[in-house]
Amino acid sequence: MTDFSHIEDGKASMVDISTKKQVIRTAIAEGEIKLKPETIEAVKKNRIEKGNVLNTARIAGIQAVKKTPEMIPLCHPIQITDITIEFKTTKNKIKARSEVKTIGKTGVEMEAIHGVTTSLLTILDMVKSSEKNSEGQYPETQINQIEITKKTKEDIK
Repeated sequence: MTDFSHIEDGKASMVDISTKKQVIRTAIAEGEIKLKPETIEAVKKNRIEKGNVLNTARIAGIQAVKKTPEMIPLCHPIQITDITIEFKTTKNKIKARSEVKTIGKTGVEMEAIHGVTTSLLTILDMVKSSEKNSEGQYPETQINQIEITKKTKEDIK
């Protein structure tokens, strides 16, 4: 059985990182949202009623990265040195990528995945009126493939 670093005597607790070395840390998370092709076209042409979808989703993702320790209780509050949120559109998908960097004692995987997830949720919120079918359902809309795709750490030079 695996010992979990966040549980001591059955109680959840924050991991003590005080003796860990400061290093440059990066994490990348990616995910996608499947939408109707006509919704994708409306996003690309900035014709969504709520406004510019990708700019709003980028800001939401950046905000989510910065707020991660407030939403996920055992995450350490860390100083983020860089956040990049990018999008690529295909015929029926928007792919999102979040890259987060810090110089610190713990990684930024949770921040990266929180950023990409919030970006995708923001896209859904902004386009949901375009995605509904005649019964008010979302049969073609899916958020998928959310994963941490890369994690690095390197010594400070």
